[in-house]
Amino acid sequence: MADIKIRCPKCDWQPMQYSRWQCSCKHLWNTFDTAGRCPQCSKIWKDTQCLECHCWNPHLDWYDGLDEAINKLKQEIKEAWELAG
Repeated sequence: MADIKIRCPKCDWQPMQYSRWQCSCKHLWNTFDTAGRCPQCSKIWKDTQCLECHCWNPHLDWYDGLDEAINKLKQEIKEAWELAG
């Protein structure tokens, strides 16, 4: 899964580990460390705002390469099942 990159779907900006978002409870954290869930209040942010272009996008859309990684895992599982008979 090393091929997955986190980037804004609109402008391609890539957040750094030190990038921070603020929850409505005022907690600051890197939303990608927790897949969009605030560690303070547990609110799930389905959309994430880009700190560069300020556009809001679905959180899952930020994970570039996720579809390919999932399809690869599915294929590996199917092959393992076929070998197991």
